[in-house]
Amino acid sequence: MANGNASEREAGAPAAEARPGAGSRGGEAREDAGRRAARLFGRSGEGPLAGLLVADFARVLAGPYATMMLADLGATVIKVEGPGGDDTRTWRPPVRDGEATYYLSVNRNKTDVVLDFKDPEDMALARELARRADVLVENFKPGGLAKYGLDYDSVREENPDIVYASVTGFGPANPQPGYDLLVQGLSGFMSLTGEPDGEPMRAGVAIFDVITGLHTTIGILAALRHRDATGRGQKVDANLLSSALSGLANQTSAYVAGGVTPTRMGNEHPSLYPYLPLPTGEGELILAVGNDRQFRAACEVLGHPKWADDERFARNDARNGHRPELAELLIEALSHRDAQEWYARLTERGVPCAPINSVAQGVELAESLGLAPIARAGGRPDAVPTVANPITLSETSVQYDLDPPALGADSEAVRAWLRER
Repeated sequence: MANGNASEREAGAPAAEARPGAGSRGGEAREDAGRRAARLFGRSGEGPLAGLLVADFARVLAGPYATMMLADLGATVIKVEGPGGDDTRTWRPPVRDGEATYYLSVNRNKTDVVLDFKDPEDMALARELARRADVLVENFKPGGLAKYGLDYDSVREENPDIVYASVTGFGPANPQPGYDLLVQGLSGFMSLTGEPDGEPMRAGVAIFDVITGLHTTIGILAALRHRDATGRGQKVDANLLSSALSGLANQTSAYVAGGVTPTRMGNEHPSLYPYLPLPTGEGELILAVGNDRQFRAACEVLGHPKWADDERFARNDARNGHRPELAELLIEALSHRDAQEWYARLTERGVPCAPINSVAQGVELAESLGLAPIARAGGRPDAVPTVANPITLSETSVQYDLDPPALGADSEAVRAWLRER
């Protein structure tokens, strides 16, 4: 679970490749520092972001998810925690070897240092880390880092080409704390989730934290590309509410472009039918029919090809207008086999469908498809199993060098490195 001793990890680790471009403080010196940090803190020196140094002042989910994405792509990420540690270390159960699996999910490939901002020496080390970094990521309340000299304007004075990413709940001008559940409610997402006559429901995962983490990563990569081209850094702002409204996609568009306020439809889709789970002889089966051709194929597999020529069902807009009649016919036809049997038959004909799996079955399915959903640091069988990065690059592969670190696992090594001049 811990990173292990930094000096042991340095032995035999190849140097990171120098990235193109030069910042305003001198690209060559920055590259040398980045390569040395990669060696010192156990990174392989490979991946498209190898040699980049990321100061991770983020906590909980959105920010740490973004920094893990960068770390998986080869960046050296120094995770800074206060003496009490990241909040998610206490979000348990479930646990693995006493560590919360929530924390483990977003902190792979990081080097961990504990710095107490109330201590002047630790505060100086935090500012030194910010001065050396290519990228800084933070998700404090807006303005919360100014008193420590770690806000964007202060960091930019010492590090003009920094890419500084701020993650907030509601934008940099709004101080209220942002938690995913709050944004699920405020964005309108929960008004769309659940049965029409039931209570609004949250998603089963902190979906907008994850989406915001991805948006933050995209913003950072765009800013790095700009810096490589111009030598100039910049500030990247991402917030949960804006990410939620963007992530609601066609639902927010219904209001913004069409003047329609969407409402809860349970498992049904506002624009497609059949696009929902339906009961079978045993278990439920999701039908996700996206066009008329797929509907015709489904009718043939179900033994009722004439449905595809029925004027009530032949086209998608007609099916939308005759949902109850079609639902009754589909449920009766599906009752003659179980969900797995229909899944096999319909999939063979190219009809999008699926049984409703457990999370365990979802992971097992990915394994059976050769997607390798589980990653272990360094390929070691005793390493902490984590969910693999979903990106595949043909030339520069994702790296899994380090287990999620224990609190302060690398404090001594990081402190010594930061004291060097």
